[in-house]
Amino acid sequence: MDAWVLWLIAAVILAVGEIIGPSFFLAPFAIGATGAAAADLVGADVPIQVIVFALLTAGSFAFIRPVARRHLRTPPQLRTNTAALVGRTAIVLDRIDNDHEVGTVRLEGEVWTARAYDDSDRVIEAGTRVQVIEIRGATALVSE
Repeated sequence: MDAWVLWLIAAVILAVGEIIGPSFFLAPFAIGATGAAAADLVGADVPIQVIVFALLTAGSFAFIRPVARRHLRTPPQLRTNTAALVGRTAIVLDRIDNDHEVGTVRLEGEVWTARAYDDSDRVIEAGTRVQVIEIRGATALVSE
């Protein structure tokens, strides 16, 4: 089997792994493997293919990592979905009691199931303004 076919198979496997995985880690390797396959197609020897693979992978990491970090540090005003709710103020509608697994809050006009974020035995009474610390599934974790 030609080396370019092996590089291409590796690139496809890495690309599929990137699509399935939760992070930007395998894509640079897939780009490097694709470049190495192209190098073999133009007649480069194996050491040159490995160098092309290493250079393209390192270059891809140098480009993709800063972009991924910017997306992870998106300011609150640009966040969407449940991430946009973290840090917002909510009003307790039904008493929050983690021991009895009860409690709801009104958050951005919607009613959410709520639990106290910090103490499992903490009770927060209805009418209290709380801060959303985290959204876990369909439950807002709040603190006074």
